[in-house]
Parts: sequence; structure tokens; C-alpha cells
Amino acid sequence: MSIQSSSGGTQCQTRRRSRYGCRNCKLRKLKCDEGKPECKKCRSFGVVCNFISNTPDLHPITAFKRQQPLTAAWATAPRPSLTDAVWTADASTFYKLNARCQDFITRYLGRSLLTPNDENMKQVNRKLLELAFEYPFLMHASLAVAFTYDRHLNNLKDSRRSLEECYHWSRSTALLNKRLQKPIQEQDKDPIWGTAAALVILTFSSPDTHTLEGAWPLNAFADSSELDWLRMNECKMALWNILDPLRSNSIFRVMAPTYAVMNTRLPEAGIDEIPSPLAAVCKLTDSSNPTTNPYFYAAHALSVVLSLSDSAVTTGPTQLFLQTINRGFKQLLLERNPVALLLLYLWYRKVGRCLWWIELRARVECPAICVYLRRYHGDNADVLAFLPGGALAGQFD
Repeated sequence: MSIQSSSGGTQCQTRRRSRYGCRNCKLRKLKCDEGKPECKKCRSFGVVCNFISNTPDLHPITAFKRQQPLTAAWATAPRPSLTDAVWTADASTFYKLNARCQDFITRYLGRSLLTPNDENMKQVNRKLLELAFEYPFLMHASLAVAFTYDRHLNNLKDSRRSLEECYHWSRSTALLNKRLQKPIQEQDKDPIWGTAAALVILTFSSPDTHTLEGAWPLNAFADSSELDWLRMNECKMALWNILDPLRSNSIFRVMAPTYAVMNTRLPEAGIDEIPSPLAAVCKLTDSSNPTTNPYFYAAHALSVVLSLSDSAVTTGPTQLFLQTINRGFKQLLLERNPVALLLLYLWYRKVGRCLWWIELRARVECPAICVYLRRYHGDNADVLAFLPGGALAGQFD
């Protein structure tokens, strides 16, 4: 078997294969231990071991136990032999995963891509992977996130969305919209919520430009569509009451502590816990409240994030700040208000170091915000003090 080296050349590597191993291990290019009735690799991956010929490849254990009937379209569609076919299917559509998609499933989707050190997220992702074989919209969304993560790992400053990202993103969106037009059954709630979360990640991590002058807020022709990632987040949260991710039988219930942080009740008055330089630039005082100062909630939520070590910055405090934007702060951003832009810049600088999907946007919009503030608000010394080279830059780096 040959593998591609980092320099672009080809290295030869011989790997001992088992003669009587299961097809799943062969597809995943792993050495099977040939255990019966199931090998250890299949058991740990959550699929039915298929050393016998009538078991589908990479078939989730839970789906196999349910023995759900396939639709007529799925049952009658021409299919290759089981040895080289991996499918995701529901009552309305199906999709065959090619070799590259299968590789990405093995490499990425069994782990937590959003927060790598979060054990709860790893548990959720393993269960979502099982569901993805029964819900094509979830599989497409998961693959799009995996391809986006792979692009991030390449660390190219001008990296653009690949054709594969765009395809799976588009298919997931279309299939989810079609599904949401029908009554939502109990078993559909987790796949829908997982897909909605993935679509938010995709929208946020995919700015439309990779040039400084073309990025928001520098781009003079940019409109409200530049903040589509905020709208996607609002749409996802609008599904909360319908899907109830914290219900007793939800796979997301283990994330209750994260959701609790996301919904932390912020102070209704005062500047406790806000760093004094930040309070000063926002013109916040002990008597300030959300009614008298438009930066109130955003400054409080940002202060929560800034107080954490980088290793402690996870989805919870990140979403806390995003939800303050939805409380009225969004209009200030659309108007390119210098203080609002500064708060977003500081959030980008902090969270972009910790979460890869935010870094993909921050790497473009962070420098664009700096240039914009210096170019159009060069006389605002209080704001410029926070930017690189400013008197306060070191305190908020």
C-alpha cells in the first residue's frame, strides 16, 4: 500500500493484513483481530462486524438492532456489492459514501471536532455518527464539517471552501429544509439539532473572502449578509423549544452544563467583573444597565470569556457572547460602530485561539477590524489603545 508524504512524493509502506478479517476493517484499512462474533475494532467504532456476507458494511449497531424497513426507492435502486458500498439512507433519499468520505468518517467523525478535550462532546459525536447512517442530512452536514476541519489543519491563510465542503453543505441544507416541512417525530429531534449546530459551524467558519480589503467591515459594499452567521445561530436557537435538547432521552442531555453556561444570567446593572479599561471605553458605570447602555450585555459576556484561560474557553462561554449580540448589539455591528467592533475584535482574539471554527473567520475579520478602526476612527484614542501596539494591547491579548 502506498501513502502520500508531506513533500508530495510517495512512500511505500507494507502493512500486514489479516486473511479472514471483516470487511469493515478492510474498508477502514485496519488490521482485524478476527474476533467472533465481532472484532474489537468494530465494537469500539459502534458498527456491526461483518465477517459474514449478509451484513452491510459500516452498519451502526443501533440501526441494525432496529431492523427498520427501507423504502421502495432504496430497496430497488441499483447498488454495488456489499464489499465496496457504504450508504446513508432514510425514507426519502440515500447517498453512497465514496472512499474519501469513508476515510473522513474514520479519521474525524468519531471524535469531538468542536472542542477536542470535551469528553461529553466526544460521546455525543459518537452517537451522532451512528444516526448519520439513517439521516442523510446529518451525514452531509457532518462530512462538510469534517472537510472544513481538514482545511483548517492545512493552515493556509488564503484557503477557500473546497467543492466537497460546498456540496455536502448544500445537500444538508436542502434535505434539512425539506424535513422541517413535515411533522417532527421524537426520534428525529437529535439528528435535526445536530445538523442545525453543524450548519452554524459551517456558516461561521466560511467567510466569503480571504482578502483584507474584501473582508467585513472594510468592504464598503458589504451588507447585512456579512453577519449571516448570526442569523444561522438565531435560527438554531429558535428550534430549542421544539427539539428540547435537554429532554430525558436526548443524546445532548450530557451537555447540560454547557447549555447552562450559554444561558448564564448576566447582571442587570453595574460593572462588576468588567475590567476597568473595558468599562471606560464602553462608558459603563455603576449605574449602567441594558436600557441606558447598548454595550452592557456584550461587555459583561466578553468579560466572562476574557477571564478564562485559553484551555477553559469552550462552546458555553463562546455562545454566551453570541447571544448578547442577538439582544440588540447586532445593529451596532451593522452600523460599524467603533466600540461594538472593538468588543467583537477582542472576542475574536480570545476565542479564535481556542476554537478552530472561529479562528477560520477571525483570521480574516480580526485584521480587517483593526485596519478599519485605524483608518476611519484614528482619532479615537480610547479604542486604538486596545489594538496591537496600543497601551492596553498587552492586557487583552
